Amino acid sequence: MSQMDVKKELRTIQQNGKENSDESKGDEMPTETDQEATGSSVASASKRDRMVPLPSTKTKGAEHKKGAKKRTNGDIPSKPGDSKHKKQKAKEAAVASASAAPTEEDIWFDDVDPADIEAAIGPEAARIARRQLGQRESSISLVKEQAFSGLTKALAMDCEMVGVGPKGEESIAARVSIVNQYGKCVYDKYVKPTEPVTDYRTAVSGIRPKNLKQGEEFEVVKREVAEMLKGRILVGHALHNDLKVLFLDHPKKKIRDTQKYRPFKSLVKSGRPSLKQLSEKILGIKVQQAEHCSIQDAQAAMRLYVMVKREWENIVKDRRPLASTPAHCNKNA
Repeated sequence: MSQMDVKKELRTIQQNGKENSDESKGDEMPTETDQEATGSSVASASKRDRMVPLPSTKTKGAEHKKGAKKRTNGDIPSKPGDSKHKKQKAKEAAVASASAAPTEEDIWFDDVDPADIEAAIGPEAARIARRQLGQRESSISLVKEQAFSGLTKALAMDCEMVGVGPKGEESIAARVSIVNQYGKCVYDKYVKPTEPVTDYRTAVSGIRPKNLKQGEEFEVVKREVAEMLKGRILVGHALHNDLKVLFLDHPKKKIRDTQKYRPFKSLVKSGRPSLKQLSEKILGIKVQQAEHCSIQDAQAAMRLYVMVKREWENIVKDRRPLASTPAHCNKNA
């Protein structure tokens, strides 16, 4: 499904259930008026290096009979070093040809996930495979590279957790990441455990013992995060879990939880959609393929919110309780 189709479907869902919906949608990136400078911001990750294959070249040369006089550029005789130079150029051409980008004819796999092709061969091969399967390339990025990197009016948060207790079923915070409205990371810290860890849940959390040894004290993290979120819109997915392990509260009117946004739930036909589902269906971006990354998860939640920001904020505004009506003006009084 293309991004245009997704937007149309979300718009239809929103219009059909406007009076029952408690959130909304929009597609504008935040403006500069939302920006607030901060000294606590953390530098965001740089752009990925892109490998640009050299174009393949073909060497052409004329065959000469034995003993024939070689000539280049008219009647200028070749120099003694020309033969060595030609051999070097031929070698370079062979290397360039070997590293050239794959063509349509090179990619012929049937029923193979383009993501697997990308991992094995490279992004260009994956693009070709997606074209052959009729899949569209996602034009959405989780980070706006040239944007403001400080605190903004809305922030997205995600926590990775580890297990404590006899069976490791209780959760405590192990890593806290916060990104701004442009996907730029403004906070990312590991947290020293407040009690013995019995299950690091590494396959999902990505947390290892060495990470927590270098972590910050829990009370410090809690205080810093609380200060950062104060007065701001908090975006995330299933945020009650993150707030619980941080022992924090946040005003309900300032929470934007992508798991609870009704048009999203209708679109993926799930009462409790996962962030992975929403990202793949709506953004066309795959997340949580292996170990989770709290920065990426926060970025995905923020991108989902920004995509529907206008309508979501309008509905939140419409649902705010009006000032109490005087008894003499109330018909039912």
